[in-house]
Amino acid sequence: MAEKQQPPQMGRPGFGAGAAGRLQAAVKPKNMKGTLRRLWELTGDSERGLGWILMFSGLASVSAILSPFFIGKAIDQIDTGNKAYYFLALLAGVYLCDWFSRFMQQYLMAGLGQRVVAHIRKVLFEKMKKLPLAYFDQNTHGDLMSRLTNDVDNISTTISDSLSQLLMLGFTIVGVLSIMLSLNVVLTLISLVSVVLVFLLTKAITGQTRKMFRRQQEFLGRMNGEIEEGISGLSMVKAYGREEAMYQRFERENEELRRVGTMALIWSGFLMPLMNVINNLSFLSVAAVSGIMAAKGLIPLSMVSSFVLYSRQLSRPFSDIANIYNTFQTAVAGAERIFVIFDEESEPADSEDAVPCDKFEGNLTFKNVSFGYTPERLILDGLNLEVKAGTKVAIVGETGAGKTTIINLLPRFYDVADGQVLLDGKDIRDYRRRDLRDAFGIVLQDTALFHMSVHDNICYGHPEATREMVEDAAKAAGAHEMICRLPKGYDTVLGGGGNVLSQGERQLITIARAMLADAPILILDEATSSVDTVTEQKIRRAMLAMTEGRTSFIIAHRLSTIRDSNLIILLDRGKIKEMGTHEELMAKNGQYAGLYRTQTG
Repeated sequence: MAEKQQPPQMGRPGFGAGAAGRLQAAVKPKNMKGTLRRLWELTGDSERGLGWILMFSGLASVSAILSPFFIGKAIDQIDTGNKAYYFLALLAGVYLCDWFSRFMQQYLMAGLGQRVVAHIRKVLFEKMKKLPLAYFDQNTHGDLMSRLTNDVDNISTTISDSLSQLLMLGFTIVGVLSIMLSLNVVLTLISLVSVVLVFLLTKAITGQTRKMFRRQQEFLGRMNGEIEEGISGLSMVKAYGREEAMYQRFERENEELRRVGTMALIWSGFLMPLMNVINNLSFLSVAAVSGIMAAKGLIPLSMVSSFVLYSRQLSRPFSDIANIYNTFQTAVAGAERIFVIFDEESEPADSEDAVPCDKFEGNLTFKNVSFGYTPERLILDGLNLEVKAGTKVAIVGETGAGKTTIINLLPRFYDVADGQVLLDGKDIRDYRRRDLRDAFGIVLQDTALFHMSVHDNICYGHPEATREMVEDAAKAAGAHEMICRLPKGYDTVLGGGGNVLSQGERQLITIARAMLADAPILILDEATSSVDTVTEQKIRRAMLAMTEGRTSFIIAHRLSTIRDSNLIILLDRGKIKEMGTHEELMAKNGQYAGLYRTQTG
């Protein structure tokens, strides 16, 4: 936007480009149970696929549980002088089943995870397109992109990897513990001591690592912010010779990230060695006690080997759960950040009795309109204005006077705080929003061109337009010859927002887009402020042709470009200070006349 009274703009097409924001750091989930429930509701129709995954996870766990049992049986057979071929064959079958089950589990989980994440991205993007522009004005691009990419990717990793592991580990813990209790309660209790110690150790260390990883995410977000700001403003950085200063800021953020990341990894690295010590001590205790019991004839020899293996199988799942705990928390925290967007209020839906309309005359009335981007500060205060259809209205005034705010209210990018805006005698809130916005053609100071061909950029709002219609609009805008000089003419793809074109050439394409829209009401916001005098005259001629017979609102700082307007409005702090034709205002010898003489000398 051209005015300072608005919240910082975050680069939405045609409405200014603010500095990119910083990414938010992942934090500990505030409501894990509620978030997991909402994630389950987002899985859509994936329950059947999850059922197969559960089945194969169970089979893999059963295979892992049965292998020590068959090893013990084979040892029994060998100990008694019998052949153990039967149990060895069963053991080979168990291992084969284990491989197949794990493969199918990973295969199905990969597909399920990507389907769920694709569904989440779809629903999230669907929600974002329904949010009011005020939301994008108040939130940085970097943070929104982080939620749509990084946070969703964290969920994808958790679903594809961590969730499948948790399922299998859960089955394994229950199965192993059940068999161990059925074999010998005393040895089971000895094994459980290590489980309790592992739990307490995990709780203590993850409390520290959570803080460290949170700080790591904070510094990562700050560094990403520096990178994004540096790249987006690189031309300005070079123009002012600030490359070294930019590098120094990046170096500081990078060094802090390295330091915090190192500490986070060191703390998280404490976990596995300590757990291995506890598990080995448990393994030694079970082996010693079971060996003594076997020597005294209290248990068979086969139970020693089976129980030693089961003891290791019981402790390993808890170690694995500790490893994936931080990843799981980060994913759930990311899901919470996504649900923050879901919980935002969408643009107010059209009322049930909203009036459909495909033809507007263009009569506009502001009746005691008040509006502010924040409740504490009104930009427009009791504005009254009547514009007849076909009137060319120019709005001038100092920066912050409320010029752009007026044109923001017309297509309902924002709704008035008080009063009414009437279109053809009816409150604009009574029309269907889609029909209302089709009534406006908009050309703004900051051109919005997309990564597509020139033809597609011109017919962006009317994709059904033919090539002939597009060329006619370009000719009316004075852009046809310029387009024909491009490498592939109308089929030239404009990358980087059309940066291969000059500012004036980009503006001509946006005027051609508005020409093609053939809307009854036009909004031209500083359309010539960034071009040279020759291009300005070309754009002005295109604007004259475009505004002929249409209701038009023109915002301009160059007063020489609006002399032929039917009505010129001078705004001052949200109120109309002067109003009339150029000649009438010059005759008043007021503020407008002073501004005009200052500009023209």
